[in-house]
Amino acid sequence: MTTLRADALLFDNDGTLLSSLDSVTRSWTAWAHEHGVTHERFTSIELHGRPAVEIIRDLLPAPRVPAALARIEEIELEDVPHGGVVPLPGTREFLRGLPADRWAVVTSASRRLAEARLALVGLTATTLIAADDITRGKPDPEPYLLAAKALGVDPARCVVFEDAPAGLRSGRAAGMRTVALATTLPAHELDADLVVPDLSALSAQVTPDGIVVSPRV
Repeated sequence: MTTLRADALLFDNDGTLLSSLDSVTRSWTAWAHEHGVTHERFTSIELHGRPAVEIIRDLLPAPRVPAALARIEEIELEDVPHGGVVPLPGTREFLRGLPADRWAVVTSASRRLAEARLALVGLTATTLIAADDITRGKPDPEPYLLAAKALGVDPARCVVFEDAPAGLRSGRAAGMRTVALATTLPAHELDADLVVPDLSALSAQVTPDGIVVSPRV
């Protein structure tokens, strides 16, 4: 049994705290159709866990990127109320006992989109690092290092919760321990200190020496 001790917990959003897969699929399908991107081309690049701007840079010429980025955010924001954004099992229970200044959301989505999705499922993060805040997205360590800095915590004393390989690589590159959630990909495709089905498989105990994360028995 693996037990992790930390001073702060850092969570990816989509696929970790909540599922927005249906909304994302609808939105990006519409965007790709508008911009003449074929399904084959769209699925030939790494998509999951990366900022939209980096995905679009892989798909379109540089002069088209700013307008295309603004358009996908518009489509995704418009789609949020139409279903397909739901909390994942265990999310509310796991977060409920955590001090607000000991955890953060670190997402590849824009701030407006992340806040809209979190609000829809009734979650609020005091500390949120979004695509707007970074110059290099996951798998670069910058997003998670910014979160540790915002919380005033040594990166080595942080634990990252992710469902995407790009995010797990980002956490490891930041010198943090990682927990992989098999909510999007099968467990055997995820490389982390601990792999679980979702947050319902874990408990978090707040102690004077930090937070202890362990599998439920």
